[in-house]
Amino acid sequence: MPTSDDRGRAPVTPDDVRQSVGLASAALTAAASADWRVRAGSLEWSCRDTVEHLADDYFGYAAQLGPRKPPLSSGVPFAYTSREAGGPANTVLADVEAGNAGLVQVLEACGAMLEAVVRTAPADVRAWHPYGVSDPEGFAAMGIVETLVHLHDVAQGLGFPWDPPAGLCERVLHRLFRDVRTDAAPWPSLLWATGRTELPGLPRRTSWRWDSTLLPADAPLPQARRGEAPAPG
Repeated sequence: MPTSDDRGRAPVTPDDVRQSVGLASAALTAAASADWRVRAGSLEWSCRDTVEHLADDYFGYAAQLGPRKPPLSSGVPFAYTSREAGGPANTVLADVEAGNAGLVQVLEACGAMLEAVVRTAPADVRAWHPYGVSDPEGFAAMGIVETLVHLHDVAQGLGFPWDPPAGLCERVLHRLFRDVRTDAAPWPSLLWATGRTELPGLPRRTSWRWDSTLLPADAPLPQARRGEAPAPG
C-alpha cells in the first residue's frame, strides 16, 4: 500500500504500473479468441490497433526516461509507422502472424520495460512530454491512465467487463488530473476526465488533456471547483 507523501496524497508507484499491466493482460488473454478487428468503443481504431498503441505508449514513456540526459524540449527521435491510413503511428509493431496472444506478450514486455525504468530511474530525472516535462512518477501515471482508459475502449468493443481498482484510479487522478473534482467515484471520474462518459451535471468532454508537470514540492493538492478542467501542461 503506497504511503502518503508530504502533500497528503498516495504517490503513483512502479507496483501500480505492474498491477495495471497485469490486469490488462489478464482481461485481454481471456478475450484472445475474439475478433479484435472490431472498433474499440468510441475510438476510430480497432481493438487490435488500440492494444498495439498501448504497448507503444509503454515503450515510449520508458524511452523518454532512458537517455543519459533526457531531452526536455522534444521527444527521443524514434521513427513512427502506421499500419494503415487512420491507424495509430507506432514505433512498436507486433507480428500480426503471432495473433492476439502474441500481441498480449508484446504488451506485457513493453509494460515491464516501463515498470523497470520507473523503478530504477533517479527521482530527479526529468523528461519531455507534450503535456508537460515530467518525472518518473509522472510517466508511470501516464502509462496507467493509458492502460485504464484504453482497456475501457477495448472492453466496449469486445464486450468484457472492465472495472479497475478505485485506489489506482484515484492516485493517477491526483497526479495528472489534479484540478478535476467531481462527486463521482474515482473510476467514473477518470472516464469523465478523459472524455469517455458524462456525469450528472457534467456533459461528456469533447477535448481534454492531463497535466504531467510536477506538483509543487511544498503545496497541497489544489481545491478546484467541481468539474474544472486541468491547466495545460
